Order: sequence, then structure tokens, then C-alpha cells
Amino acid sequence: MNGTDGAGATGGLHRRQLLTASIAGLAMAALPEIGRAQSGQRAPDAPRSGEAIVASHRPGVPMPHGGVTAGHPLAAMAGTRMLLAGGTAADAVVAAMAVMNVVEPWASSIGGNGFATCLDRKAGSVHSLAFSGAAPLALDPAADPAVLDHGPKALTVPGAFGGWIALARRFGRLPLATLLEPAIGYARDGHPIDPSIVRFIDRAQRTITLYSTTARLFLPDGQAPAAYSPFRNPDLARTFQSLADAESAALRGGADRDRALQAAYDHFYTGPIAQEFDRFSRQQGGWLRAEDLARYQPRWADPVSTTYRGLDVYCSPLTSRTGLEMCAQLNLVEGFDLAALPAGDPRLLHLLIEAIKVAKADVYRWAADPAFADAPVAGLLSKRFAESRRRLIDPARAGLYPEGADPAQFALTRPRQLAHLADERSRGGDTTSLSAVDADGNAIAVTTTIGGGFGTFLVMGDTGVLFNNGLRLGSTAPDPAHPNHVAPGKVPLLGNGPTIVLDQGRLKAVFGSPGGETIGQTQFQTLVNLVDRAMPIQEAIEAPRFALNADPSFYRPGAAITVQAEDRIPAEVLQQLSAMGHRIEPVGPYAIGSIQGILVDPSGSRVAGADPRRMGYAVGY
Repeated sequence: MNGTDGAGATGGLHRRQLLTASIAGLAMAALPEIGRAQSGQRAPDAPRSGEAIVASHRPGVPMPHGGVTAGHPLAAMAGTRMLLAGGTAADAVVAAMAVMNVVEPWASSIGGNGFATCLDRKAGSVHSLAFSGAAPLALDPAADPAVLDHGPKALTVPGAFGGWIALARRFGRLPLATLLEPAIGYARDGHPIDPSIVRFIDRAQRTITLYSTTARLFLPDGQAPAAYSPFRNPDLARTFQSLADAESAALRGGADRDRALQAAYDHFYTGPIAQEFDRFSRQQGGWLRAEDLARYQPRWADPVSTTYRGLDVYCSPLTSRTGLEMCAQLNLVEGFDLAALPAGDPRLLHLLIEAIKVAKADVYRWAADPAFADAPVAGLLSKRFAESRRRLIDPARAGLYPEGADPAQFALTRPRQLAHLADERSRGGDTTSLSAVDADGNAIAVTTTIGGGFGTFLVMGDTGVLFNNGLRLGSTAPDPAHPNHVAPGKVPLLGNGPTIVLDQGRLKAVFGSPGGETIGQTQFQTLVNLVDRAMPIQEAIEAPRFALNADPSFYRPGAAITVQAEDRIPAEVLQQLSAMGHRIEPVGPYAIGSIQGILVDPSGSRVAGADPRRMGYAVGY
């Protein structure tokens, strides 16, 4: 089944196919019944006394032909619908991203930014796509950093839709109208809003009320919607439909698929939608202009990569900092025999914590938009540099947050003199991630964001599009002397780092996580679980995690480091970490990150996992 024949292929999905995908996703919903027969007696497949059981409360989801694991069940289902309609992994992730825009609106938007990491199975190559926009040309670098947190001056050019089109053009097969159909339906007709989203809206109510277009969407009747009530965004449905219509009109005029997708791209970045963004930005006193939107282009590049225990690990390059962090962390711990440490051993957690400190110090010193600064990427990724930096890790004691080093010198050249600002604390980031594989063996991981929760808190005019706050501190450096300080036309850093792992050229894993500063930490711990602990994918995802927090920020050497640890980590382990010099802050049992991923075993079987920390869900067929 192929949807390339014009704009009319907007549905075309047989009910039998939809039922197949729905059944494939029901394994998790049936979970409470595992190990218990309907009569209340022991089920025949329940574990016997003394038998080992899988240490996860969800099963992995098999994907013999393909599937999607995403941050919401409706997004995973929408992506899998595209696969059943004859689409590719690229078609699946575009459809899923569009739905995430509707069902997880506080963390995902067409007005956001992100990265994708793509395995082209036929070519045997891995590619990175950056769809992150630059600061407006009218930006004033001397502006009060407070205006970069939320409101009309906090935004960067929205790159997400350009990324959708780039993925569809290079690796997709179906019309954009087909890919947007599920999202249009949910935005127009509504979907039961999850209680967690209602809580986010309720907590943000004070800021939401500052912006009338945003309050109209999220606070109907002046308050947050009721849990599971139908949530609609009719303005966004019309925006999405106008993009589909632009493609359809081009196809009717004789355009081929590529030119028709370009017509939709132009409708967003130079046409009526861009004009509405420009109008509303001017009205609100913002810096964004039509010229900024017209200048934007998504960027294909080689991913950053390293080897770990014989595996090839690929992640996002600058302007993502997480790709460098992931590779540096793996290089550092490769010098330790992690597999020899017993499960739950505090020495294992200690080594991971110390590797994160060193990697962040080095990456935060250098990472910035390559068009504005020449970061020593090759040096940061080198094994020799990791060997020299590994000497900072004391296997028995917590170290201070160090000064970043110069890879060219394999040592510090001089201490950086940082300006002391009244408030240089990084603002949190909220993101979503999804991964897909298709029947041809292609794989894509995407992590997309609007920055902090609700981004700018500003829905742009009558478009229904919530914009990113990509200029906030954290994505930008507080110190004017740092190469990542805000500047007109400069692309701020993102924590997004979707990852692909190959084993002798064959797909081993594909995954990504949201979580701002915790993204690289979550993915690092999960990969160690998969490789060094040989965990199944769902168990690796559910395993208790920790995350480092820096006060005032990871930009400042000597920052006070707190290790937030999920309280499923045994108390005696946390006590031993404290005795080693770590400052420990217990948090909820499922509180850090929300990784989705797919693991391929040596036989070629593909199994997906989804994180219970949010609304993650996997659907396979």
C-alpha cells in the first residue's frame, strides 16, 4: 500500500490494519492481569517461587515488521498507521511528531526545534538532521536575560516543520496530507487530555494568563480542563490543514512529490503562516520577523560518533551538546570494567556520576554554534583526551565540578574568567522523543522540544502554534564572553541527542529521551544498562536513574553538584554515595527523563520499550 499518488491519499487505512496495530499495542494495557488467572488462581505462566522474573513492570513490545515508540500512545499509533499504509520510518516519525504537538502541547510544537538521527539501511549510513532555528536578527544581546525566559522575545526561529519536511523529502514516501491527518483530527475533534497534562497546565496557570491567545487555548472558562475531557486546538487544526492544502494544490498543478512538499514548506516559512508570525511578533513587541523565517534551513550533517565496547554510537552534532556529552561519557567509563561490578553497587553509580561531571565541564566550555565558534570537536571525542581526563576520576571519592580542558593541550591552559551575574541559573527544558523502525530496516530517533515547559507561553496569533523559548539561559550561556552567549542569527544549543547504535554495521539500538540537562545523563545510563548490564530494553528503561544538577549552572567551574536520585535506589546505596562525598537529593520513584527506544538482539529480533515516567507507549506490528 503506497500513498504517493497525489493529495487524495489522506486516509486510505483499512480498519483491519488499524485493528492489527491496536492489538499490537495492547500488551501494556493488559499488564495488571499478568500472573493472575481470571478466577483469582495462579495463572499457568506465572513465575514459580524462586524463579527469576524480568525486573520491569511493562513488557517489551515486539516489532517484527516495524513500529514506533513515542511519548504518547496516540503518537505511537499514528506513526504505526503510516507504516501499515506503506510508509517508511521517516513517514512514521513525522506523523507521530505532528500528533505529539496536539497531545503533549507543553513539550512539543511545530513552533519548536529538534534533532533527528537516521539510519539509511540500504546505504548503510547514519545521518543527522538539525532542525533548530537561530535567534532573530533584531535581537538585542544586552537585553535583560529575564525577557529570554518567556514572552515574545524569548523565541528562536521555529525549525520543527522544516525538519518534518526534510525527513519526508529525503526518506519518506507518503504525502504530507496523509502524515498530518491524525494530528488534524485530534486537534479538530479533540482527544481525552491526560491528567498529567492537566497538572502541568494547572501549575503554569499564572504565567499562561499573561498571554490571551495562550489562555484561550489552555484555560477554557478560566481554568485548566478536566482530566480526560476532550482537548481541542481548532486553530492548529486549520494551520495543519493549510499546510496539507498547499501540498495538494501543488500536486493538482502538476508538481512532483518533492516540489509539492516544498510548497508546504514555503507556505509556513514565507507564506501566510510566516506573515501571521511576523504580524503577531511585532504587535507583542518581539524580535521575530519574516526575514528570519525566510532565512531558515534545516541542516543535514554527519553525526558525532565514538566506539564503546566494540559498538559504534552515533549522536547529534553541534548545535546539540548532548552528542558530545554522550560520546565523552562513554569514552571516560570505557576505561573501567563496569560489568564486573555487582548490580546496585554504589561504586558503579559513583563512576557514572564522575564521568558526567568531567564530560559536562569539557563540553560546556566549548560547545556553541559552529558558525560563530570553532569548538575542538575531534579533540573532545578522542580516546587519548578521555584517557587524560579519566585521571580526574577518583574511584572512591567525589570530585569537585572541574574546569573544562583544552583537548589540544590535554590540560587546562588557563582558568576562564567568568562574569558574575545576578542570576545565571539555567532554565529547565521540556522535550519529547520517539523512535521508529520500518520493514526495510531503516531506523530514526527524533527528539523535539519547545525549550522549557510551554516554551514562550505564547501561542502565536490565530495559528494555534505555541512557540519555543530557545533563548533561555541554559540553551544560551549567561556570560557575554562565552561563545554560546546570545547573538543575532546565532543558533542556541539544545540538549536533544537522539542516538543510534550499530554492531558491525547492523542496527543494535535506537533511542532518545527528553529532560533538558538530564537528556545525556539518561541516555548514558540506559546505554550502560543495555551494554554493560545486558538488560532487555524495557528493563534498561525502567531501571532507577539519577541526574546531576549544578548550582548555578554547568557553565561555571566549581558549581555545587547535587545528585538527584530516584528513591527506588536502595537507601543504603544512597548513604554510601553520601559517604563518598556526593550531595544526594532523593526524588520520586519515576522522576528523571522519559526515554523511548528499540533494541535489536543478535538474531535480528526487534523489541521496543517505552518509559512509564510519562505517557510513553510502544506500538509494533
